[in-house]
Amino acid sequence: MAAVLGPFSLDRMVRAVELVRQRLLRSTAALEGAGLPYAVAGGHAVALWVSQVDPGAVRNTCDVDLLVRRSDLDGIKEALSAVGFVYHHAADLDLFVDGPEGRVRDGIHLIYAGEKVRPDEALPNPEMTESEAGGEFRVLGLRALVGVKLTAYRDKDRTHLRDMLEVGLIDGSWGQYYPAELADRLRVLVETPGR
Repeated sequence: MAAVLGPFSLDRMVRAVELVRQRLLRSTAALEGAGLPYAVAGGHAVALWVSQVDPGAVRNTCDVDLLVRRSDLDGIKEALSAVGFVYHHAADLDLFVDGPEGRVRDGIHLIYAGEKVRPDEALPNPEMTESEAGGEFRVLGLRALVGVKLTAYRDKDRTHLRDMLEVGLIDGSWGQYYPAELADRLRVLVETPGR
């Protein structure tokens, strides 16, 4: 089925980015207010790190990934529902959409600290201690973030890693921090820039 195109609109594009920003701030403020530990992860964490070097190299993303503890899930549900998010469990993911009409695609996705997403992965997700203050909220530390991206290694993860390489946040020497399988993935990205 072909997509139905609307008119070009810079305002609509800017509004879409602003709505994601609002979801990020609303969700993290709710968790802060409830005293629940979290760290912004995924594309937003990459954007925060990259923006410290080159704001023009930042990519937008439509969802929000939060690293949390599984044992806090009930409290997270309570905190996020109080600010309008609706809990869903879909495709083995715990997530929150923005209101009853919210979409999974641009929701709040939970990633569990200390757990592997898939059993065969080289590393589990980082622990909550591997985060730091990132201005208005906590953000995953750079070494932990790179480990997550090397572990997942999907197209978007490789793109995020290339962004970090391109602006000089990381380089080939970072392979020393990870198991051989992940160090090899980083080496390939270093040796094949722009691919």
